[in-house]
Amino acid sequence: MKRTRKPKSDIVKRALNLFSELDLIESDDEKIIIINKIKMLLHRKSPFHNEPVDCVLWKKQSTVIANDYNPNKVAPPEMKLLQHSIEADRYTQPIVTWKNKELLFEVVDGFHRNRLGKESEEIRTRIKDHLPIVLIKSERANRNDRIAATIRHNRARGKHTVDGMSEIVIELKNRNWTNNRIGRELGMDEDEILRLCQITGLESLFKDADFSRSWEIDDMNIEEDVLTDEIEDWEKEKHGFRTTNTDDIFRIFHTYEKWECYKAGFYNTTKEGMTKEECEQEYCNFLQDEKQFRKALQHIINNWKNSCEHYLTNKSMNRIAYLGQASLCYAKQIPATFRGGFNLLSEKQQTKANKIALEYLNKWLVKNGLEELTIEEALLIDRQVDIY
Repeated sequence: MKRTRKPKSDIVKRALNLFSELDLIESDDEKIIIINKIKMLLHRKSPFHNEPVDCVLWKKQSTVIANDYNPNKVAPPEMKLLQHSIEADRYTQPIVTWKNKELLFEVVDGFHRNRLGKESEEIRTRIKDHLPIVLIKSERANRNDRIAATIRHNRARGKHTVDGMSEIVIELKNRNWTNNRIGRELGMDEDEILRLCQITGLESLFKDADFSRSWEIDDMNIEEDVLTDEIEDWEKEKHGFRTTNTDDIFRIFHTYEKWECYKAGFYNTTKEGMTKEECEQEYCNFLQDEKQFRKALQHIINNWKNSCEHYLTNKSMNRIAYLGQASLCYAKQIPATFRGGFNLLSEKQQTKANKIALEYLNKWLVKNGLEELTIEEALLIDRQVDIY
């Protein structure tokens, strides 16, 4: 016997009759729990069940926790504006979360909406100590994907601190994410990733990049290995990293904010008003102008004290390449990302540029009580290793 399909309008009427029973429930907490369960049942039947926004749930604030990696920072004026928006317009966007092993809802996106819901007495009272959340897909809930999701949500809206973004890149690279994957998932170009790696000074980040013989930083573009999500407490893990060549008693370290080259724009990714080709040609021309090149090198070794100590005491990197790129940055305000201009020189011109840079490297070494180097030692011809 065939079942006759009831009219669609009949389903709505019966639902209305059923939902009227909610008015008999006096406890708001109990009512919210029941409504959440109904929403989940409807969500499973929805044509949009794969879309998190299809099911917004209200959860106790005590069950919603912040993540430990968000690099997004909101300035006080914007924070006040967000608070005013939520107070005036109410919550128009839910907080994106995932359910962790403790069955708590950890924030993926909405860090500041979460904060204001808890810190503003007016908002907290109005929403009865609850917060609106959606859950990301379970197959995208490992830490790698959560971090990537947070960055994607944030990059178009807020400002990320350099330190915060560096920490994110450190962790993803330690989890076997290549530069290509990080760039694809986080919306970064390779130069931005490399710059974030370089300012940390951590060895593990440079397994696929170095200062090479040709004064070129080369991303080896290794295929991605199997991803791992075994590192549960990054705060403990990150202290286990160290830079290479740390046992050398002559090695001197400075944090990136003290590097004169960093302040001068060495790690910028663009040069305003110039194309990539123009910047590289300018580098080529600069290296051929011996007087100008020497003047810049002299300035570097005389005035960039912290940068020279940090870079030029590191035996495990191509120090000639660094001096060439640093002198360009000082003289022309062109960042190191356009170092490919070295390859526009003839072999004879490259050899001459190397010898000039070596001369000033040795001047700095001798001045600081260190031994002079041969061209082979300075270029690391036999062992291309990590920059740090």
